[in-house]
Amino acid sequence: MSQLRVLTTTLFLLLMLFVQETVINRVNFPWHSFSLYLAALLVLLAFEDRTGALVFGFLGGLVMDLSPGSATPFGQWALALTFIGYLFTVNRETIGDFTDRPIAFIGFVSLASALAMATFLFLGLFLGQANGGFVHNLGVIAANSVWSFFITPVFLPLIIRFRKFSLSSRDLI
Repeated sequence: MSQLRVLTTTLFLLLMLFVQETVINRVNFPWHSFSLYLAALLVLLAFEDRTGALVFGFLGGLVMDLSPGSATPFGQWALALTFIGYLFTVNRETIGDFTDRPIAFIGFVSLASALAMATFLFLGLFLGQANGGFVHNLGVIAANSVWSFFITPVFLPLIIRFRKFSLSSRDLI
């Protein structure tokens, strides 16, 4: 993986965070909200090799920690998304099966989004954060998963096109 690819992917993630903060967060969804940033990051992680999933999980978490709405300890998202990247690397062959079928892949991304948010909350418990009520958190996770399932297919071609653009000739081997 080249340094240029890491830089372009980080810039893409910053752009997704900008779109999330300026557009998506301003939309009043009927039932909680949707995280385009998290869905885009998980799509990128699903297509990456073992090293890429860990690196981009960590970098994506650091970018998410920089979010203005993040009132959590710095590094909590980085740890949670590095863990998700690790799970993706361990289950690489199974994920490859999902990427061949679009509906299954979207379902996989929405479930991975729920797992990432649950991991974030679990880490928050260890850090002594007041995360709110269990029912409210469960509602937020469920709503994000449902919205991810329905909205991610709109952005999926853009994310896949970006990933193909960011690959160098070395990465194609």
